[in-house]
Amino acid sequence: MLERISAHTIWNQPLPILDVRSPGEYNHAHIPGAYSLPLFTDEERAVVGTAYKRQGRQQAIFKALGYFNMQEMVKQADRLLVPHKRGDAPTEVLVHCWRGGMRSAAVAWLLELYGYKVQVLEGGYKAFRQEVLQVFDKPYNFRIVGGYTGSGKTDILTELHKRGEQIIDLENLAGHRGSAFGGIDRPPQPTQEMFENTLAQHLMQSNTAKHLWVEDESQRIGVLNIPHNLWKTMRNSPVFFIDLPFHIRLKSIVTSYGNLNRGKLIEAVQRIQKRLGPLETKITIEYLQAGSIPEAFAMLLKYYDKFYLKGLHNRNNVEQQVQSIPCTNVNEEFISQILDICKNVNYS
Repeated sequence: MLERISAHTIWNQPLPILDVRSPGEYNHAHIPGAYSLPLFTDEERAVVGTAYKRQGRQQAIFKALGYFNMQEMVKQADRLLVPHKRGDAPTEVLVHCWRGGMRSAAVAWLLELYGYKVQVLEGGYKAFRQEVLQVFDKPYNFRIVGGYTGSGKTDILTELHKRGEQIIDLENLAGHRGSAFGGIDRPPQPTQEMFENTLAQHLMQSNTAKHLWVEDESQRIGVLNIPHNLWKTMRNSPVFFIDLPFHIRLKSIVTSYGNLNRGKLIEAVQRIQKRLGPLETKITIEYLQAGSIPEAFAMLLKYYDKFYLKGLHNRNNVEQQVQSIPCTNVNEEFISQILDICKNVNYS
C-alpha cells in the first residue's frame, strides 16, 4: 500500500518531487524544485475532465487509460531521477497531483510496480497551497535594510549573507528590481502564486531564532504583491536606514540603468507621469532624448526619495523603528557597523 505524507512536512522534504499535473498547471505554479511529469497534456486533461462531468467517473477513467502511456511515463521518470539514484537501493520519490487523487495514485502505482519507493502527498498541490498561505501569518524576526533608491540595499543584503546572516532577497524572488524601471531587460516575472510558493519555502527554511534580513519594499514589486500579513510584519520591524548622499546614489543609479534602452526608459517614465507630474515628466523625457542621462535620473531620484520618505513615515512608531546610519561607502566596515547596531536593537 502506498505511503501518504502530510503537506505540513513538505518544507524539509528530502525526496525528489514529481508533479504529475498537466504542463499548464505546472507552469502556472508548482512546489519549488518539483519535476514536471505530466500524466496528461493540457488538452487530454480537458477531455477527461469533461467526460467526468458529463458521463461520470467510470467513463472518465476509460478515456484516461487511452492516454496513459506507461512505458513513456517510466522513461521520463528515469531521466528526471538520474541525479537521485544511489547504487542498487530503490530510489525514493514523492508524487502529487492537484488533490492527491486518481492522477497521483495511477503514477505512484506504476512507479512502485517498476521498482521505485513511492510516497504520495496527501491532498496534493491544493494542500500544499493551504500550507503556503499559513506561512505568511507567522511571526518573523525581521531586520529591514532601508534607504533611498540607489543606496545599495541589495548589495548590503549580499554582504550580510556572506557574513552568515539570514536574508531573503524579495526582488530576486519577484524577478524585478522594484521601481518603474525594475523590469526593463529582465525575463517575465513569475506568477503571483509561484512567487508566494518560493517565498514561503525560503521563510520556512529559515531559523526563526535568528534575525532575517530583507530589503524595505513597498507591498508591490512590479506586478506582484508581498502577501498582506507578511508585509504588515515587515512594516512593524526595525529599519536600518542607509543614509547615503544624493550624489553617490545618483552615480550608482546611472551605472545600473543608464545603458538601458532609451525608448524603454521613456516608457517607464510615462507610466509614472501622474505621480511624477506633467512638467517633471516632460523635462525628464527631454533629458533622456538628449542623452543627458545623469540629469534625467536626478529628476527621477528626487521623485523616488519623496515617495520613499512618505512610505517610511507611514509606519507606526517610526521614531522607535527607524535607525538612521550615515554612510559614504558600503564596505565591510559599514556592514560590521550595521551588525553592531542591530545587536542593540530590541524593538519588537
